[in-house]
Amino acid sequence: MIIDGKDLVLGRLASFAAKRLLEGEHVTVVNSEQVVISGRKEATFDVYDAWLEVRNLTNPRKGPFHLKRPEELVRRAIRGMLPFDKPKGRAAYRCLRVYIGVPRELASKEIQTLPEASLERLGTRRFIRIEALSKHLGGKF
Repeated sequence: MIIDGKDLVLGRLASFAAKRLLEGEHVTVVNSEQVVISGRKEATFDVYDAWLEVRNLTNPRKGPFHLKRPEELVRRAIRGMLPFDKPKGRAAYRCLRVYIGVPRELASKEIQTLPEASLERLGTRRFIRIEALSKHLGGKF
């Protein structure tokens, strides 16, 4: 299943994808930079800035490793909805692919959208795109 992430709410997209992955399907998300997070831009930036400050003082090379690219942020949100500490969750996570834009090999295939996760159903104008969040965090893509 190939899902177009343009104007889809991150949490709703992630829960839908996680459910399909646990059912054994292969899920591919394209246009991950166009996924949105609901809420005020400043509040979202504050949450992610605080998350960036978490670090290991004894040896920073051991983590935590902070993701900044749009496809990594979407992939990590989906991983958060999987039982990743169990073999079933890890196997499902391996069936997930996330891309910025639409790769050439997927351009000719049928790409679906999710009306139940659409930005139009949000009912608010306060949202931020993953692309803007990634640029704020220092992601280079």
